[in-house]
Amino acid sequence: MAKAAAPAVTIHRGAWRSRWTFVLATAGSAIGLGNIWKFPYMTGMNGGSAFVLVYLLCIALVGIPLMMCEIMLGRRAQRNPVDGMAYLAHEAGHSRQWRWVGILGVLAGILILAFYSVIAGWVLDYIVRAADGAFQGMNGVAAKQQFEEFLAQPLKLILWHTVFLGVTMAVVSRGLSAGLEKANLIMMPALFAIVLLMVGYSVAVGNFTESARFMFSPNFSLITPTAVLSALGHAFFTLSIGMGAVMVYGSYLGRHVSIARTTLYIALTDTSIGLLAGLAIFSLVFANGLEPTAGPGLIFQTLPIAFGAMPGGNTMGMLFFILVAFAAWTSAISLVEPAIAWITENSSLSRKQATWLIGFTDWLLGIAVALSFNRWSDIRPIANLSLFDLLDKLTTNILLPLGGLTMAIFAGWVMKTTHAADELGIAPHGYQLWRFIIRYISPLAIIFIFAYLFGWIA
Repeated sequence: MAKAAAPAVTIHRGAWRSRWTFVLATAGSAIGLGNIWKFPYMTGMNGGSAFVLVYLLCIALVGIPLMMCEIMLGRRAQRNPVDGMAYLAHEAGHSRQWRWVGILGVLAGILILAFYSVIAGWVLDYIVRAADGAFQGMNGVAAKQQFEEFLAQPLKLILWHTVFLGVTMAVVSRGLSAGLEKANLIMMPALFAIVLLMVGYSVAVGNFTESARFMFSPNFSLITPTAVLSALGHAFFTLSIGMGAVMVYGSYLGRHVSIARTTLYIALTDTSIGLLAGLAIFSLVFANGLEPTAGPGLIFQTLPIAFGAMPGGNTMGMLFFILVAFAAWTSAISLVEPAIAWITENSSLSRKQATWLIGFTDWLLGIAVALSFNRWSDIRPIANLSLFDLLDKLTTNILLPLGGLTMAIFAGWVMKTTHAADELGIAPHGYQLWRFIIRYISPLAIIFIFAYLFGWIA
């Protein structure tokens, strides 16, 4: 099948040096707090192996096709998500109002970073605490008190939020080659190395056998509708689908690169990190008689107890939180790229100016988020939600699924079949399977997520 001509682009854009730099950058976008913070506690709360099994199926059946879709749209358009969706709609003979799909993605990235950087700031603080030996001999009461006292200090929260955001923007401002590529070429191998080190440590001092049994010994009786929908939602969110980051990264991708093969590499990398982190964390949890169902407080309240009770625990605790910080950093870098690409391609602002403009906006929003844990905790503008909870639910429960749903509908029903087939470049039967999933399976799966989250189905 002959390749369609590349869309005409009048602006200068960067490009990834190789497929592997794209894989590392996109995997870095996907690998974040969701892998190391959220995946383990969701696994613990949803039956262990049952959740993992369904999660892996959801990654294969929904996550990978949706990521292929978003990369394909980006490469076809060769533009930022806003202008890219407008261009692709015009190319297909439809309204340019489809640009609102890109606008939603840009907005989601900005809003997510506002609270994401605050949570990442917690991780930076815990690196320092571990290095200072603060976890030594810690019990459950002390761990909870330590965390609550930390959240009650607005200046400290704002300081760490500022540090994390500043470092992130410093990298992004350097551009594609000197910033994004170089950062991921350093951080992603380092992240893998620390994960493997943590797994090795958990084998030596933890209960690795029980951890492996908990995560991989199938117990089909534990597969409930709640576990299925939770796994589906997490599979969707963990790949960073629906906010335009994958699309804008795809717009820098060379036309000789296989989208299908590359997406598979990214999904395997992302999933492997989550599984390895889960094995390491649960090994420590089980070795210390702690509960895997601890929920969101697992790494901030439960793991410090485990590290404090183990040989070399302070050092390993510090390395663990460095791992989490690296994962958060690679994801944060991608959150602002859609907005920066849109600004620089539609204004006279330089990349540095656009970066720091977005950075300042997120810094101000982040201050409000930090205050929502203490001095502004009584301010609950909608549905009795704090500002943190409001931004989290608005982006995670609405904007991201909506972005994924609309992209799937566009690729499956609006975009010209020949254009999609030419971009993907896969065998006819493979393309027909992908198209069926994008047209029917993915939209229905996302609609089920919406229905579950809004209480329309139990």
